[in-house]
Amino acid sequence: MKEETVIFNYMVNYNENQLNEIFHALADPTRREIVHMMAQKARTVSELAEPFDMSLAAISKHIKVLERANLVVRRVTGRTHLCSLNTESLSQATEWLRFYEKFWSSRFDLLESELLKAKKNEH
Repeated sequence: MKEETVIFNYMVNYNENQLNEIFHALADPTRREIVHMMAQKARTVSELAEPFDMSLAAISKHIKVLERANLVVRRVTGRTHLCSLNTESLSQATEWLRFYEKFWSSRFDLLESELLKAKKNEH
């Protein structure tokens, strides 16, 4: 039983650390746009840099943050770096958010019912 607890705690910490990396990476608008671009198709670093007014080195730093969060997979062929989106990591964040979406939806439903009661009592 104790061994199961240790494994569970490790998994919680791993998922928590992974989520922290994902949300940190997505906190920046440039990185969110990069993710959006890769959601359409895999792109080279040059293609990812094109719409931004910053150096390739700056874009590369953004991509490295996305890689640390396991949101980007980079394949190197010669001098070409092709970046693609790792949707599996993105789905971890989506699952986490979905849990809270259910929570807030139930809260809004409760609020709506209380507002309707208050409105009926006014009339």
